[in-house]
Amino acid sequence: MNATLGIDIGGTKTLAALVGPDGAVLDRARAETPAAQGPDAVLRTAAGLARRLGGAGPVGVGAAGLIDPATGVVRYATDSLPGWAGTPVADELARRIGRPVVVDNDVNAAALGESWAGAARGHAHVLLVAVGTGLGGGLVRGGAVDHGARGGAGEVAHLPAPDADKLTCGCGRTGHLEGVASGTGLARAYRLRTGVDVTGREVAARCAAGDAAAVEVLATAGHALGRALAGLVALLDPQTVVVAGGAGGALLPYARSAYAAERLPVHADVTLVPAALGDAAVAVGAARAAMTRRARCLPSGPGPAGGGQAGPGPAEPGSPPRSVTFPRTTETEPQ
Repeated sequence: MNATLGIDIGGTKTLAALVGPDGAVLDRARAETPAAQGPDAVLRTAAGLARRLGGAGPVGVGAAGLIDPATGVVRYATDSLPGWAGTPVADELARRIGRPVVVDNDVNAAALGESWAGAARGHAHVLLVAVGTGLGGGLVRGGAVDHGARGGAGEVAHLPAPDADKLTCGCGRTGHLEGVASGTGLARAYRLRTGVDVTGREVAARCAAGDAAAVEVLATAGHALGRALAGLVALLDPQTVVVAGGAGGALLPYARSAYAAERLPVHADVTLVPAALGDAAVAVGAARAAMTRRARCLPSGPGPAGGGQAGPGPAEPGSPPRSVTFPRTTETEPQ
């Protein structure tokens, strides 16, 4: 059976999967991402997993950061992968493994994976929101990722949210949805209420155990998320909304009630559903992108191996890649 290789490069783990033509994961390999060692070590780890699993044809990659989908260059990155901005991921991995490579943002890849073989299987128009340490989003239209004008479509983290007026977003500003509806937001809100410093995962656990302050924190976060999703559905008109990420499941019951109260009657059939592919979603979606998109050609020379080195430029002339330093990662694992 033909299988396509998909790779998920995140700030903490790198996961490679051989994916069948029906979306089934046939084999997988995982390694810790050596983020602190820089882009060369990160790419070396991904290439090693690719060689271990094999497969044929183009390779798909879902990577943290804002990716130029035309070139596979990282245009913006958080501090979860130091020096990652400017890295020509597609060309560098193609050189290392000897196969063409397609690269997209990891949440975009997850959205494509869930729409193809996961919770939104059979739906061509899907919105995915990943609620973890940070908040991410991906939009699929007509069965393909909608990247927007600069590769940044779906960045739901920075939507205005009244419930986040005093909470800081990963961009450093207050009043954004990520400030309240994320693992980091849960932890900060709980600390403001109780003076107790715990992780977002622990806040969710305390909520499940009946802790009144934790219940209030999750209810507020879920309300903000549900209202925002109702607005996005009115704007984007998807067939379904997939909620992913480690904190997504904890917020989903509260988000559903707020969403149902806010959405328009015409969207009554657009439901919020939990993601189904787990930690394989990004790799599955990346493999799907490799099956359906034209991969980057193999580079003619050895090329650079580190972040910020010379390589294919960004899509917009005069807008070189730059690093945006956020105080935390926006990966989908809860804090």
